[in-house]
Amino acid sequence: MRDLVLRLLPEIEEIHDAELKDKVIACWQEAIEFRGWTEELLLSIPFTLLAENVQIMFIDHVRAVGAMCIACNDVLDKYHGPRKTPINRDYLVAGAFLADVGKLLEFEIVDGKPVKSNYGKHIRHPFSGVGLAFKHGLPSEVMHVIATHSKEGAGEKRTPESIVFHHADFIDFELVK
Repeated sequence: MRDLVLRLLPEIEEIHDAELKDKVIACWQEAIEFRGWTEELLLSIPFTLLAENVQIMFIDHVRAVGAMCIACNDVLDKYHGPRKTPINRDYLVAGAFLADVGKLLEFEIVDGKPVKSNYGKHIRHPFSGVGLAFKHGLPSEVMHVIATHSKEGAGEKRTPESIVFHHADFIDFELVK
């Protein structure tokens, strides 16, 4: 299962802290196993059910937003250097790759189509994502990125990592929906 996660999301290797990386992978493994997602299904589900005819798939969205976060951090380092607001790169990358992991609990396939599960009607992915992250011992700074990335985070004071992720996520979301 670890191989599947890294094949789908190779950018997880950008997390330098080996223990943190293993915990991120463990969250993905549990979420995949929850509904028995296959690689084929994971590659074919849209990243959101909130819009019609979405052509961007879930895994592509997760990878694109994660790559945008990494690139944004690199640009800030390049141009602001030591004056830059400190960003924990590993927490940013871990949060970026876990923010939507809860969608694997929120969604299910019915009659060959992705739909919001009964569970998903009650628990949105930021909440289930934080639950998975807590269960697997991820730092609260990573859980904060997951918790505050969507409408549930509106009005909360976001950390620098959460600010970067939130904007990268909404760039992809707003351009697609």
